Amino acid sequence: MAQQEEVSDEDDDIPSEFISRRELEKGRLSRDEIKRMSVFKNYEAGEPTCRLYVKNIAKQVEEKDLKNIYGRYIDISSEAERNMFDVILMKEGRMKGQAFVGLPNEKSAEKALRDTNGYVLHDKPLVVQFARSAKPKQDTNDPKKGQKKR
Repeated sequence: MAQQEEVSDEDDDIPSEFISRRELEKGRLSRDEIKRMSVFKNYEAGEPTCRLYVKNIAKQVEEKDLKNIYGRYIDISSEAERNMFDVILMKEGRMKGQAFVGLPNEKSAEKALRDTNGYVLHDKPLVVQFARSAKPKQDTNDPKKGQKKR
């Protein structure tokens, strides 16, 4: 009687349509490589939120490529999480080569940021940060608020 090999991998519960942890780790730059690249100069992850801002995206990347990567951070069996999962890829204009990824919660977003920042997709490493929400334009008379830091 032939025995089947048990493959124990954290990805057992991740549907195969999404990238595996092994592929992510294999395709990600090391911390040293990241530190040496100009695209990561002055990199800051930002304040944790459930939305990610992804930049330095190669022009041949399509929305489905990003869904393949970030879909692993949602519970595909949960309709609520599937509905919260959102990928918006900018293909033209000033925001070209950038995307926003909406995930169900901050915990998923933090894990996704850790796992995917520096992942090389079509020869370009993704730069992943927490998305900043547009601040409401109130208190413009207050000199401490509404000014950009330089």
